[in-house]
Amino acid sequence: MTRDDLIALTPDVLAALSNRGLVKRATKEVDAGERQALTEDADGAVRAAYPDGVTVTLPVGGGLAAGICSCPARGVCRHLLAVVLTYQRTHAATTPSPQATPDQEAAPGREATPDQDAASGHEATPGPRAAPDPDGTRDRHATSGHDAEPGHDVAPGRDDAGAGGEPWRWSPGDVTDEELAAAIGAPALTAARRRLRRGYAAVVHRPDPADPVPRVELPTGTVRFLVPRQIGYARGDAADDGGEAIALAVWACRTADREHPDRPEAQVHVGGSATVTDRPALDAAVVLAADVLLTGAAHLGSGVDARLAETRRDLDAAGLRWPLLAVDDLAGQLEAYAARGARYRPDTLAGLLAELPARRRAVANAGATPAERVLGTHEPAETPLRRVRLTGLGARVRESGGEVGVDVVLAHPAAVSVLVLHRTYPVTDDGPPTGHELAGRRVTGATLGALATGNVVSESAVRSAAHRLRFAAGRLARTTVTPGAGEWSGLPPGLLARDPDALAAELAGRPPRLLRPRTAAESVRVLALGEVRAIGYAAGEQRLDATVTGAGGGTATVTATHHAAAPGALDALAAALDGTHGPPRYVSGTVRRGADGLVVEPLAVVADVVVVPDLAPGVGDGRLAGAVEARPDPVTAALGAASALLAQAAHTGLRHLPAGFPERLRATAAGLAAVGLDRCGATLSGLAGTLGADPGEPAVRAWVDAWIRLSVTAESR
Repeated sequence: MTRDDLIALTPDVLAALSNRGLVKRATKEVDAGERQALTEDADGAVRAAYPDGVTVTLPVGGGLAAGICSCPARGVCRHLLAVVLTYQRTHAATTPSPQATPDQEAAPGREATPDQDAASGHEATPGPRAAPDPDGTRDRHATSGHDAEPGHDVAPGRDDAGAGGEPWRWSPGDVTDEELAAAIGAPALTAARRRLRRGYAAVVHRPDPADPVPRVELPTGTVRFLVPRQIGYARGDAADDGGEAIALAVWACRTADREHPDRPEAQVHVGGSATVTDRPALDAAVVLAADVLLTGAAHLGSGVDARLAETRRDLDAAGLRWPLLAVDDLAGQLEAYAARGARYRPDTLAGLLAELPARRRAVANAGATPAERVLGTHEPAETPLRRVRLTGLGARVRESGGEVGVDVVLAHPAAVSVLVLHRTYPVTDDGPPTGHELAGRRVTGATLGALATGNVVSESAVRSAAHRLRFAAGRLARTTVTPGAGEWSGLPPGLLARDPDALAAELAGRPPRLLRPRTAAESVRVLALGEVRAIGYAAGEQRLDATVTGAGGGTATVTATHHAAAPGALDALAAALDGTHGPPRYVSGTVRRGADGLVVEPLAVVADVVVVPDLAPGVGDGRLAGAVEARPDPVTAALGAASALLAQAAHTGLRHLPAGFPERLRATAAGLAAVGLDRCGATLSGLAGTLGADPGEPAVRAWVDAWIRLSVTAESR
């Protein structure tokens, strides 16, 4: 029998299952003619013997992890890899080459959702959720053979799986529970069924011809199915999950195939209860936010500290990770204000006071996003990762509150995500250290500059729920950093964009920021560049703007503003974009939608070298050519004025507002209506009508309505 699973293992898959260095070594040995004679047992097991006495067995099922080698190396060794390569070349004459680029995951295909109305408290139309189907006779059976519920066996794969010479067209949901048990073991399957009874949320990314690897995002990590219909080659990025995550991912695919069969990306709730009926910890957090809003940061006493601590403890015990992080940030803002710290910002405080009730409304009103995604239910505080390969995408340097913070941003291609390594350094009597000075500071044996541009391989990486990265200390843990040359073409489509217009459309399909998972650098992307059309400098705002095109068409604006902690940033950015270091090929940065299309706040630019503006030398004395014509944007100005007024109300407290504040709200509402934002203006007028000598719950609700409306409107422009 021919081992199709071995034939399907591309070099990228082998690297994902071991490491690229071992694959190169094994390939070199096979290329040199060091091919061992292979034998195959009747059951399909492949065996090989080396002259030095090393023996290798590759049994059927279980993937490479089930391979047995007599050498002392742990895990997948070069002998196992060499046997796979030899087997492939032996069968190359009769087996078509696989079509796969397994490290490139499916690009998200996003759809608009009614989460905005859910957060605002309006009646929402929830996404379709399957009704009970005890006899398992859904119409979907006719094409997929799936059972009605996850955690039960399924019939053989869908009729169209792999049809027409398309090996990528398959679903992990076709895997039966018997196959799962054989691959991960009965104990792991039993543990997964316990988790299924509690329920969980997942995001299923389906394969397509360009990105043939299905993947599933779970609260504990991401699972990739590297080889079609071979469950033994599924791989999760969390360390030591025992295979439980693979079963949860398979069941999530079954649910997605049943409920959302045509979506490239499907958010699903699996098992447990899909409704939220009792969240006392969340309710307490919402009440706390309302009390802070009524009293105001300017009038709070120290008594709120005990309530904050109790609320954080209860949210943690309930496993509500995103509200917990919001309350953590709220406590930080109140502490900063009490200490007269520079980290306090009224607009940040206001956003947090609106976020907690917005998340509660979204789950109570059954928004399109599963409640677990809105609340971060059972997201672990930290997840140790398997051996990971990360790619430096640059760094951000900012001074705040007497310290300078550095965020080193690294892509995790296997999980199609971005991680952030954060470090802070105190401001001394000599002034704040600059980004260039901090580039030489060392973390886990490497400099911040090397991490920001290099390739990182680590066996000690730990990811927080918010996608913060740390490297655990340990005698056996290793982290290596090698120089990077900006070879970003291999990044998956979820991280690498070629058309700014398409990326802007993708951003438009996301849920509102108030409801999204609270992950660091969630909006960081890499844009493949076509050309730089214009560069200009707005002297009054100390801002550099550049108009660029994407390699696949469309235009974007790259914009950066001067910051004292990175004085050489604008000069370095201008030089990188104008071709001083060769034609710019990529720019990484935080992306958002602007009035004129996609806006990129850069982290790094790749030309013949990798330039990280915030870490660049210089004091900002370069001559920046070109001028940016100031174009007033009345809509942005009106939204900004309204948000600032609401933030002032949160700072002062609804109970302590001056007598003329309602009139200021009405005047600002008229300004919003004048630029066509009638509904935004109506929310401000509604808030003005609730204010009086003793505003209460109606005023709180009206303020939250207004903030949500303004926030979502500004985000959707």
